Amino acid sequence: MTKSSRFLAGAMLVPVLMAARPFADVKPHVIDKNHSQINFIADSRLLSAHGFFGKWDADVKLDATNWSASTVSISIDATSLNTRVDMRDNHLRSPDFFDVAKFPTITFKSVSVTKVSEGKLDIAGDLTIRGVTKRIVVPATAVFYEKGAGRFRGQFAINRKDYGVAFDSPVNPIENEVQVQWDMAISEPKPAAAK
Repeated sequence: MTKSSRFLAGAMLVPVLMAARPFADVKPHVIDKNHSQINFIADSRLLSAHGFFGKWDADVKLDATNWSASTVSISIDATSLNTRVDMRDNHLRSPDFFDVAKFPTITFKSVSVTKVSEGKLDIAGDLTIRGVTKRIVVPATAVFYEKGAGRFRGQFAINRKDYGVAFDSPVNPIENEVQVQWDMAISEPKPAAAK
């Protein structure tokens, strides 16, 4: 190989190494369930129903030095919805709403993470409800992140009818827009204790 061809090969390799470098610092994180929650608010004529999902999990990989290398994947047990009224919850689980017998899981999978400003991120990803997938952007605020642990939270709105959650009551009309609020405490896994 001539000197010029070696130089050309090296020059071509540099951007590849530079592109690969940021991903070396992506680290898996575990969820602190005692300090994390996924809530929703559905407004109707008679009531603003506040609810939450009791069972869910997340696969979070973060690089705080290069947020764009980070990924988030969330899986929610739709049957675990809870608005603190059994009759209403059973109706929400029925085919009129989430139809959990056919679609027991709600998922979100990120496709990009963008730093908007200091402590502010936009997480774009695919949200699937009732088998319908739509691309959304989830805003995230870093309350803090230090020494591999932190807390992130955010709020956004979705149109329930976009996902086939289309029931309307003539007595108690429900707003199409549903507010989603999430709060997540995470940390890097602690190393296993030596035996």
